Amino acid sequence: MKFSLASLAAQALRGHRDWPEQWRSAEPKPAYDVIIIGAGGHGLATAYYMAKEHGITNIAVLEKGWLGGGNTGRNTTIVRSNYLWPASEGIYGHAHKLWPGLSKELNYNVMFSPRGVMLLAHSLHDEQAFRRHVHANRLAGIPNEWLTAAQAQAFCPILNIDPGIRYPVRGAALQRTAAPPVTTLSPGAMRGGLARAGWTSSRIARSRRSGATPAARSPASRPARGRSRRAKSASSPPATPAS
Repeated sequence: MKFSLASLAAQALRGHRDWPEQWRSAEPKPAYDVIIIGAGGHGLATAYYMAKEHGITNIAVLEKGWLGGGNTGRNTTIVRSNYLWPASEGIYGHAHKLWPGLSKELNYNVMFSPRGVMLLAHSLHDEQAFRRHVHANRLAGIPNEWLTAAQAQAFCPILNIDPGIRYPVRGAALQRTAAPPVTTLSPGAMRGGLARAGWTSSRIARSRRSGATPAARSPASRPARGRSRRAKSASSPPATPAS
């Protein structure tokens, strides 16, 4: 189904009771051409572009949780390409150029809104490091610029540039094309795009269903704080009420 203002209005008049399923749930197959571990942004994007660019649709994406339930929905949500080293500039620069067209391409609103990302310099070291990034990015053809404190305040009026504060603003590096999308929407959008590309999926939650063995957290990988707390409670005698 194609999302549009007309379809949204029509569904609103019907109480949003007639929306079709965005993808069907398929039973696991005995064999796949490609198996991807993890249904976050990287995993689903890999599956999507393999289907779109290379016509490979017999793909299994194994996920023990929910779509985008890891760092995709938990970590900082900034789409930017103002990295220092050439390899990072290349891969992030290419990915950055893909985002503006994703909502239309995937037929999902990923809420990509380029409002810019500004890094404030509070010390001479900050200023030197950010200026280095700016110059390196501009040499690579990536938009990034250095702002004075006054220019930074003009871009973000609530910014306090009083030189008497504890950490005064010396300047800022600004990438105007960066954006804070709602990345928790991106996995669903990618999965919808995969469905339209002819790919089917099934959420594999337990190894018994599929014969696969999803990665499990071993005791050694658990937080040390939790282990020490459990060990302490197991080794310590029960508390005795004060008399």
